[in-house]
Amino acid sequence: MSMEKARAHLAKYGLEDRIIELEQSSATVALAAEALGCAPEHIAKTLSFVSGESAILILAAGTARIDNAKFKARFGMKAKMLPAEVVEEIIGHGVGGVCPFGVNPGIPVYLDESLKAYETVYPAAGNAASGVRLSVEELLSCSEALGFVDVCK
Repeated sequence: MSMEKARAHLAKYGLEDRIIELEQSSATVALAAEALGCAPEHIAKTLSFVSGESAILILAAGTARIDNAKFKARFGMKAKMLPAEVVEEIIGHGVGGVCPFGVNPGIPVYLDESLKAYETVYPAAGNAASGVRLSVEELLSCSEALGFVDVCK
């Protein structure tokens, strides 16, 4: 179901053919990089943070790490990851397949500046055995991100 939501979302942008369905897990940056045949930094990991009763999503380069001070300065709250047991309910995709495509309404999406260093990135596509090959510009557009933020080290 989750992958279908992601596929339908990407179809609005003519990008559904970019989805790569994998035989093996892509649930972590290391697994995704191995499965997709790219460097870990080219994985566009989607991080889910608590925001009141909801969440915000931030996509960052696979090797980037959140800088707590920058996060707090930008969002006015501590960087607290969404508990795994509520991710699918709140975001619309389960752990390992969280992506910005076809998320539940009202979930804001941001891209971290760390992604700008790469021409091509691979976010997940709704499940833990998928990826999508996109340019950063395509990701910005089709993720419907609110823009770039600088919240990583």
